[in-house]
Amino acid sequence: MKKILLIEDDVSISELQRDYLEINHFNVEIQHNGDSGLLLALQNHYDLIILDVMLPGVNGFEICKQIRAVKNIPILFVSAKKDEIDKIRGLGLGADDYITKPFSPSELVARVKAHLERFERLAGNQAKTNTIFVHGISIDKAARKVHMNGEEIPFTTKEFDLFVFLVMHPNQVLSKEQLYENIWRLDSAADVSTVTVHIRKIRGKIERDPAHPKFLETVWGAGYRFNV
Repeated sequence: MKKILLIEDDVSISELQRDYLEINHFNVEIQHNGDSGLLLALQNHYDLIILDVMLPGVNGFEICKQIRAVKNIPILFVSAKKDEIDKIRGLGLGADDYITKPFSPSELVARVKAHLERFERLAGNQAKTNTIFVHGISIDKAARKVHMNGEEIPFTTKEFDLFVFLVMHPNQVLSKEQLYENIWRLDSAADVSTVTVHIRKIRGKIERDPAHPKFLETVWGAGYRFNV
C-alpha cells in the first residue's frame, strides 16, 4: 500500500482528503504543523507528499524546497492561495502539481494516482540503458542523469521527463497542452502554466543565455521546439 504524507493545518479538510485517499487504498499520515511535517518528510519514507502552503511553523514552500533537495518523490500542493505567483513559486521549487481550493476530492485522488503511476513507470524503465547525445549534452535515460561538458546537471523528475520528451521530438512544435498531457498524464484543461515554469527551469540549466534560448525555442502562439 502506497504511503502518503499529508501536511494540512485545516483538520476538516485533511480528514476529508484522508478519507477519499484511504477509500482508494492509500495509507495516509496527517500532520497539522509545518515543523513536524517537515521532520517526518525528511526522516521517513513516503511515496508522495501533499502540502498546504500556509501552515503554522515552516510554510509549505520551504518544506517543498527542503524535501526536493534530498528526495525525488512526487510533491503536490493543495492550497487556498490562488495567485499565479504562488503557483509559479511552488512549481519552481520542484513541486509536481499545484491544486487550488476548493477542489473535488475525486480530482485529488486522480492526480495522486497519475503522479504515482508516472513515477513508477519511469522507475521501472531504469534498467533500459539508453543515452542521448545532443548539443554537448548527454542524457542517460536509465540513470535519469543529464551531463553537460562532463558536469552533471541536476533535474527534478518532471524537468527530466519534459526535457527527454522534447529531445525525442526534435524540430517539432509541441503545444503546452500536448506537453502537459504527455508528461503529467492529466487533461490539459487542468493547468498548462506548469509547463511554462518547467521550460524556464530547463532553459536555466542548458542554455548559455536563458533569456535568448538557442536550443529550447518558444514558437509564439504555438508552443515550444527543441532545435537540433
